[in-house]
Amino acid sequence: MSDRERQDRAPSSPREGGARPALRRCISVDPQVFAAEHWSRRPLLSTAEELGGTFTDLLDLDAVDELLSTRGLRTPFLRIAKDGAVVDAKRFTSSQGAGAEIADQVSSDSVLRLFAEGSTVVLQGLHRLWPPLVDFAGQLAEDLGHPTQVNAYVTPPSSRGFSPHYDVHDVFVLQVAGEKHWTIHAPVLADPLRTHPWTDRFAEVAAAAERAPVIDTVLRPGDALYLPRGYIHSAVALGEISAHLTVGVHSVTRWGAVESALDLVRTLAAEDPALRGSLPLGVDLADPGSTTEDVAAVLPRSEERRVGKEGSSLGWPDQ
Repeated sequence: MSDRERQDRAPSSPREGGARPALRRCISVDPQVFAAEHWSRRPLLSTAEELGGTFTDLLDLDAVDELLSTRGLRTPFLRIAKDGAVVDAKRFTSSQGAGAEIADQVSSDSVLRLFAEGSTVVLQGLHRLWPPLVDFAGQLAEDLGHPTQVNAYVTPPSSRGFSPHYDVHDVFVLQVAGEKHWTIHAPVLADPLRTHPWTDRFAEVAAAAERAPVIDTVLRPGDALYLPRGYIHSAVALGEISAHLTVGVHSVTRWGAVESALDLVRTLAAEDPALRGSLPLGVDLADPGSTTEDVAAVLPRSEERRVGKEGSSLGWPDQ
């Protein structure tokens, strides 16, 4: 992808001169510098000293305890992993007492036992559950112009929850408590989409993780790390409990716009009797020329359907 195309994807337009308060909490450079030099391009490590604060107002270990013990969490708002493997939810959920017939509620006792055995606790979807993070995630999405989500990872000392992998969304890692050793490696696939999970490139990812890292650092409370999607990463807690927030940024892409447009064409085409009709008997689908006219008829007829539905909830996606 060219620098020009990346500039097109960077946070810009009406927000460019704005304060971007949530973004500024996560980066040690000016937002315009971040947009030009880091967004979707390369990682950025920012220390607590550079950022001038911590993230305990967003979440701390007391808040984690409250969420696990008193908030009646259910799966999939909680996930547990150890040494790269996800723990079966049946090992930490139950109906939780008399009158509680919802069988997938989190058992805090079971979670504590697994945690003591070295498992990482992942609180998922906190942008929907925890008020400070609801506000923060919303503001960050406004600052970036892209949707966000927030998970929290709580890891016991000297433990690792997940093996080296990459995400199909950008992330901001915000260290809340303890220390965690992060190792970051260059991508094996640039700008992966959700159709490109890292497990499809397991061997490539494992081999890349053996090469020299682009970042090898310990995150301490108040430190932040930005990783574009595709960067391979793994982390190990050090001598005490580590807790960090991972803010996932689901970048809006041109591919997403195409996908939305095709979904709309599919929906509208299904309403057209002429398009629902069968092709001629004996059509040779191996010959592209045999269906050229039929394929060419889809878009104009779908456009006619769209124009006829103006004022309804259907319309072409924003570009």
